[in-house]
Amino acid sequence: MSDVSVVICAYTLDRWDDLNAAVASVRAQTYPTREIFVVVDGNEALRERAEREIEGVKVVPNSKTAGLSGGRMTGAELATAPIIVFLDDDAIADPNWLAHLVEVFQDDRVLGAGGHIDPLWRRPPPSWFPPEFNWIVGCTYHGMPVHNGQVRNLIGANMSVRADVLRRSGGFDTKLGRREDGGAILGVVAESCEETEFCIRVSRVFPDGIWLYCPQARIQHIVPAQRATWRYFVHRCRMEGTAKAVLTGLTGSRDGLGSERRYVLTLARSILRYICTGKLGRAMAICAGLSITTSAYGRAVLARAMLTTISPINYD
Repeated sequence: MSDVSVVICAYTLDRWDDLNAAVASVRAQTYPTREIFVVVDGNEALRERAEREIEGVKVVPNSKTAGLSGGRMTGAELATAPIIVFLDDDAIADPNWLAHLVEVFQDDRVLGAGGHIDPLWRRPPPSWFPPEFNWIVGCTYHGMPVHNGQVRNLIGANMSVRADVLRRSGGFDTKLGRREDGGAILGVVAESCEETEFCIRVSRVFPDGIWLYCPQARIQHIVPAQRATWRYFVHRCRMEGTAKAVLTGLTGSRDGLGSERRYVLTLARSILRYICTGKLGRAMAICAGLSITTSAYGRAVLARAMLTTISPINYD
């Protein structure tokens, strides 16, 4: 019997074709799955259509808090395999994706692993868009901090985790991530960083464990045309800065910003390289993106401090 359960979360009929492509890519894997769950968040029409038309999957409604974290936890609680793999509904996995992910779990220290995420642009990205900011579209980015194959946290579009690790640690925090109800933590809305907080928390529960980046486990993440715009770039930078303020309130700045400090050094080198090669648009985009993200972080920290002080969670 296969060691893997795959969970795909979905919420809109606008991605119907993408969802079908995601499921088809999982069913075509060289390493078979035990089961595939499609967890539908707050869309009865999508759930009914998926039940009727998508074969070989178990379609279930999100039974937790509305949002991506709740959807993932719904699928995780139903999964029966020892390894749970999460794939976005707008992603397409390479045929050997699961085989590469499963292989790294032979090391007992591995808590979970994530693979490489390539952007699949619906239209060519603008010339000013720097690959250092691929995280804006949910993809692997140039300068991502990796040390001896290890990372602080995984990217949610392509991640796997041991089922017992996920359940013993409490899973994803449903207060973080994108939610329709606009839920806030002490007045600050955190629309991302749920995977980062989860990985940091798990590492404290299992101090001898490691998170691995497996570049051979590749997927393509669809990037619609509306996300290849300056407006979306600015929006995501603000969103990330705000979420990082919430994250550091929960985990402390040492863990919450450790990877980011190393990333900033990469950005500085990239700015110089782009200036020297005449790619001034990319250099300016990095400067603007870093400034916008930092400003949003500072405003959120100030707003949080005006209400109360969030003490770091005691994970012991």
